[in-house]
Amino acid sequence: MAKGTILIADDDRSIRTVLDQALGRVGYDVRSTGNAATLWRWIQDGEGDMVITDVVMPDENGLDMLPRIKKLRPDLPIVVMSAQNTLLTAVKANERGAYEYLPKPFDLKEVLAVVDRAINAPRRGPASEALAEEEEKLPLIGRSPAMQDIYRVLARLMGTDLTVMISGESGTGKELVARALHDYGKRRNGAFVAVNMAAIPRELIESELFGHEKGAFTGATTRSSGRFEQADGGTLFLDEIGDMPLEAQTRLLRVLQQGEYTTVGGRTPIRTDVRIIAATNRDLRQLIVQGLFREDLFYRLNVVPVRLPPLRERTEDVPDLVRHFMTEAGKQGLPQKIIAPEAMERMKRYHWPGNVRELENMVRRLTALYSDEVIGVDVIEVELAEPVPAMRSDESKPEDNLSTTIEGHLSRYFAAHGDGTPPPGLYDRILREVEKPLLSLSLIATRGNQIKAAQMLGLNRNTLRKKIRDLEIQVVRGLK
Repeated sequence: MAKGTILIADDDRSIRTVLDQALGRVGYDVRSTGNAATLWRWIQDGEGDMVITDVVMPDENGLDMLPRIKKLRPDLPIVVMSAQNTLLTAVKANERGAYEYLPKPFDLKEVLAVVDRAINAPRRGPASEALAEEEEKLPLIGRSPAMQDIYRVLARLMGTDLTVMISGESGTGKELVARALHDYGKRRNGAFVAVNMAAIPRELIESELFGHEKGAFTGATTRSSGRFEQADGGTLFLDEIGDMPLEAQTRLLRVLQQGEYTTVGGRTPIRTDVRIIAATNRDLRQLIVQGLFREDLFYRLNVVPVRLPPLRERTEDVPDLVRHFMTEAGKQGLPQKIIAPEAMERMKRYHWPGNVRELENMVRRLTALYSDEVIGVDVIEVELAEPVPAMRSDESKPEDNLSTTIEGHLSRYFAAHGDGTPPPGLYDRILREVEKPLLSLSLIATRGNQIKAAQMLGLNRNTLRKKIRDLEIQVVRGLK
């Protein structure tokens, strides 16, 4: 006996075939089609125990069908798959009643697991109100598997007031995630208030958060509202929560436990209705061990943990991020640039210690400082060049490294001739291989300044210019 009937709608024949065979092997009946009209007819006829649908189909957008399906058959679970792997797609699928959203290319084992859960899960009620149809500015960019996992978690959190803890290195976009949870959630009409704990003097944090009464301390000449009062009905984002002093942590814990607080110098409890989202780039568990962070507060804040991956773990997103930042720069009047393919590949190989923030700042420099419309790999090498650390007394000198390099060349050249006789023209061949990289690296280290490069190499500037021309070394334009 079949475990159930799965209706599949996807205009890609190969995907229909793969799903048909995989689901059939584990005991499901499958009906598949390449258009939305046929799928809708089957649903109207009461067929199927579950739907798997693509978003982009020749006759209708799959997301647009979801409200009609949920209205007609609210208990029918729907899995949405899409190659349009953005946060907006995940959010729309969730808001319109999809059981699950899966990005393409999908993991077949994951699809089978989702189908089993959906078929056996308790049926949910009618779908929540759909999002507005107009395309909104996406707060998060990326199509990597790591970002798809983030999108799916965020989509499930949009309709809740659960407290969220966002962790990740500096520059990964923690505030963007917090804003996405607010802007796409049910508190979108309320205020979004962000507070950076590390940017406020420790003695003023309690007043900043909870407000103070007139005369509460020296300089408090009037009553002042705090961030909790300003965020009432909306979202309060507490960035760098690990820098919050213990006294303020105690006050915050009371808010989370009882939903009320008192101002500094005040006595009357004030009820508050805020959703709290916290973020940190520190190890809070280690701070707990050190006695710097309350363990009970950690568990109150860490209801739903969201870890943002560093850019080095999702470098396949670099091209999409670059295009986005280029577009944003154009809106500010900066000239549009094109990143050459080899330059983009070099950017994808970089480790990005400053994460997305570093990439954004670099794109702004590329659009503002360089005159060429096409940015080549030579420019990117200059931008990504790391400062040369000062040499310790026990370190080898540059000429020692150069000697090792030449010895390596000699060994290869001798090994290439079985009789041990070196090939003719050895001096010129080694010189060509050593000289061009040496000059190129010198120009990179001096950011294209030929005068400084000549001084560093001990060459006449005219000699350096001639070598640059003869060796066809590309010098970055736009830098002196």
